[in-house]
Amino acid sequence: MKQLNTLKQPATSYADKLLDSLRSQGVLDTEQQEVAERLQKKNQGQPIAQTLIDIGISEESVQKAVADLFGMLFIHITSDTIDFEFVKTVGSGWCREHGIVPVCIDGKRYLAAQSPDAVFLAEDICSEQCANMGHAIALRRDLENAVDLFDSQTQKIQPEVQEEECGEGSELSLDLESASSEADSSPVVSFVSNMIATALRENASDIHFEPSDGRSQVRYRIDGVLHDLDDAPKRLHAAVVSRIKILANLDIAERRLPQDGRIRAMILGRSLDLRVSTVPTPKGEKIVMRLLDDRNIRVGLDELGFRKEVLHAWQKEIVAPNGIILVTGPTGCGKTTTLYSSLQSMDRKRLNISTVEDPVEYELDGITQIQVHDKIDMTFSRALRALLRQDPDVVLLGEIRDKETAGVAIQAAMTGHLVLSTLHTNDAPSSMTRLINIGVEPFLVASAVNAVLAQRLARRVCKHCVEFKAPTSEEIELLNGFTPEKIPHAIGCSKCRDSGYNGRLGVYELLLMNDELRDLIASNPTITTFRNKCLETGMQNLRIDGFAKIAEGLTTLEEVLRLT
Repeated sequence: MKQLNTLKQPATSYADKLLDSLRSQGVLDTEQQEVAERLQKKNQGQPIAQTLIDIGISEESVQKAVADLFGMLFIHITSDTIDFEFVKTVGSGWCREHGIVPVCIDGKRYLAAQSPDAVFLAEDICSEQCANMGHAIALRRDLENAVDLFDSQTQKIQPEVQEEECGEGSELSLDLESASSEADSSPVVSFVSNMIATALRENASDIHFEPSDGRSQVRYRIDGVLHDLDDAPKRLHAAVVSRIKILANLDIAERRLPQDGRIRAMILGRSLDLRVSTVPTPKGEKIVMRLLDDRNIRVGLDELGFRKEVLHAWQKEIVAPNGIILVTGPTGCGKTTTLYSSLQSMDRKRLNISTVEDPVEYELDGITQIQVHDKIDMTFSRALRALLRQDPDVVLLGEIRDKETAGVAIQAAMTGHLVLSTLHTNDAPSSMTRLINIGVEPFLVASAVNAVLAQRLARRVCKHCVEFKAPTSEEIELLNGFTPEKIPHAIGCSKCRDSGYNGRLGVYELLLMNDELRDLIASNPTITTFRNKCLETGMQNLRIDGFAKIAEGLTTLEEVLRLT
């Protein structure tokens, strides 16, 4: 407890020493120090180290200075240095709760944390297990990665269920009271937790929990394809459904009507949102959960699969001062990820960026996000009109669904705003006829729209088992002019669940407007005429972009033909 008393010295003393240390190293200048001191007065409960990191000082520099002040070791945590034996002793939950990672370096054991007080308090609480352990300071990302590793290796929950044969005509339904009590039972809780954790580990986008004869199937959508990886006894189906409904704040008594809800959870150390949808079927309720993991949108535009020339053209379009930019494609093709990545590449400090979404799937720093609520008449068009009185520079509109919303979006584009939105069409040229068909005048479409990006998500060929072979005569004919010496073929191995694919990348069709195309749109052409003109002016369609990715060894011919 002597070390704890060190922390109880006046905060200004510790803060001054830390600021002086950083100043002497040349890490902190006078202006930054003044900003830090001003913010610290407003946020007195926040450690000075965190305030310095928030204003842009290198976390490593700050943490090294903190370690020096307290006579601790500063370390970078790797998987080789983690002390898993200690984790088994106290449990990974204890490590997560206290923000502690036990490490072993050169035969010496340490407790590593982001701040000294976390180390001392944890040692005081768990003194027997922490005896003779040193103290260390580490970076936040290293600590988070280590705790994620704990969960993947030490918290593989197995559902404690006994398989039972359910004969034909067996009573499988549960009354409301028993369903509610079983929903809170250990096997059901473990099964639901394991189901979500498995989806996260497998990078699944959706979980399907559906009743069938004798069993309840759990299928995971991985890389756009459903995989049947798990099941449960049919007798537990109602209890599992009730458990998920309770987590999503849905009515467990209502089994005849569809319901929608949302679960916010911390799974494997990651903050996760799950959108829950239930529908009644003759065999019981089916549940689909979509996983919204904000790590999936923290990707740069250059990581999405754009070819260099397409990426360069898209980057020019999203910095335009005004106009409409559309991203189109079916549900689940990555439109939201492309738009969010585009917003995050913008200067969010200089620009006023706002969004109107239904629902708000991910929270973005530095961006105003508005949720649509049709029940209270908070529609896309109404929210967009309100935003236009908020002096926006860039507006992201979740979807253009009707004439009214399209009209307001075009008005915004023609009065000096850049509008990004989505449509559900099969290709880029179809977006123009779609806008005209919902009632927008052709000359307004021609003058307001700057570019349209159609996209699909193709599965990446697994790099561990891919085989490159010379294309056959049939494949050469299908490649339609592309003649690579060898093309990739999906084989399948343990690392890709024998599918031959691992991960996904975008396949794109970018339509850039010019005067010739604008004049043609104003005359309200047929979709065939307009599409042919787009191809004549240089647009490369989805299949051509897919063939280029085959030539680069990124995906297979079968995958491109499936998508296009």
